[in-house]
Amino acid sequence: MMKNSETTPSLFFPAAAIVVFKPENNEDDLYLEYYDMDESGCPVNPRPLSVKEAQGLSKALDTGKAAAKAFLKPKGLLPSCVLHINPAENGSVVWYTKPQTRKLYFTESLGLASQELPLPALIWAADKRRLHVFASKSKGKPSISSPLYYAPFFNLYNNGNVCMGSVDVRISQSATLEEFTAAWEGYFFGSYFSHLIGGHNPVKGNLISLYKGLSETKNPFPAEELVAAKKQLKHLLR
Repeated sequence: MMKNSETTPSLFFPAAAIVVFKPENNEDDLYLEYYDMDESGCPVNPRPLSVKEAQGLSKALDTGKAAAKAFLKPKGLLPSCVLHINPAENGSVVWYTKPQTRKLYFTESLGLASQELPLPALIWAADKRRLHVFASKSKGKPSISSPLYYAPFFNLYNNGNVCMGSVDVRISQSATLEEFTAAWEGYFFGSYFSHLIGGHNPVKGNLISLYKGLSETKNPFPAEELVAAKKQLKHLLR
């Protein structure tokens, strides 16, 4: 996928750096220096790390550990759309979304205008680095044995993995459960769809023709166009 400039986050620039020096044969005798950063991002004005700065650094590291423990913690009650959580260091979540209409962005090469289109129910599985998306024919909450279907999108491998291309995925170490799922859906729907991967066709007919027909008729997504992935929901749990 290509990044959609409309959803590009603010840029962050280096403001300071801490460099650790140590003797050649001594791992414990460390010396720390603090550097300011100039406009080009180069370190300048080196000086020994003060006691106050060292205390601040220690506090920040402790806060970071606390934030990591909060990763994937729900803000309140567990959202009804969440199917499975693995609150490990890398973490993973499986959740679903009901049939909905969403705006999809397409590259010019596809000959499709970016527009709102009806979608089937989707089942999402993600950790901090990877996203898998499948479709479901279920109108309600899927069960562990619910069959999975290929999600009707470009930029997907036949195992459901999403090719994010140039999208810079950054999931916060302290992201709550709700922030985590919203971030992944934002990355997915906020990027440009561009091509089929490895000859994988996720629908029974032609995907471009299907989109054009849905654009003209405004009908719900036709479930009969979905192709079985020969997997069940339980295969996404890890």
